[in-house]
Amino acid sequence: MIFGLPRIAPWFFARFGDRVIEPEIKLVFASLLLLMWLGDRAHSHAVLPAFVLGLALANHYAQHRQEQVRLRVVAFAFLTPLFFLKGGLNVSLGAVWANLGVLVLLFAGKMVPKLVGVYPLARRFTAPHAVFTTLLMSTGLTFGTISSLYGLNAGIIDRTQFSLLITVVVLSAIVPTAIAQRFFQPHPELGRVRHQPTEEFWPESEVA
Repeated sequence: MIFGLPRIAPWFFARFGDRVIEPEIKLVFASLLLLMWLGDRAHSHAVLPAFVLGLALANHYAQHRQEQVRLRVVAFAFLTPLFFLKGGLNVSLGAVWANLGVLVLLFAGKMVPKLVGVYPLARRFTAPHAVFTTLLMSTGLTFGTISSLYGLNAGIIDRTQFSLLITVVVLSAIVPTAIAQRFFQPHPELGRVRHQPTEEFWPESEVA
């Protein structure tokens, strides 16, 4: 189904798209629900198929930016908050406060390798805003939450460990972003970012 949808979507969107009832979004969500059900039956995390489906439809949405915007609005306004609320309700603040030392070590262990790994590439492809890009690319909010929830539900980790991991994941998203926005926000006077143009990844004929 994952590999069949990119072939079905262009015909379906051309035939039924641009209507008030948004049938193209309904097709994507119906596919997501089915994949999530299959993932749950396979004892995997139900959210993981969403990433696979996104990869499969990446080229299609690169050509249909308006549909991409519509789907993004629905996902970020409704589905994403529910996902993170589910994780947040299992966090024990008392366990976090009692293990601040471990929290700091986990945070450092998560951030340092990412910063070291991303910066050389950012310096090459997004100069002169390499630090800004590195900080924004050092987060791992979604997959960190997914893996932590899976560990908790499968009994691999307990609630204290889950609380620490989720807190680290959230801090890894908030702290680098706040620092980037406060101290390394790009300014026009620094010059244009030297990066590979989008057309090298999506030819202009396909994006248009």
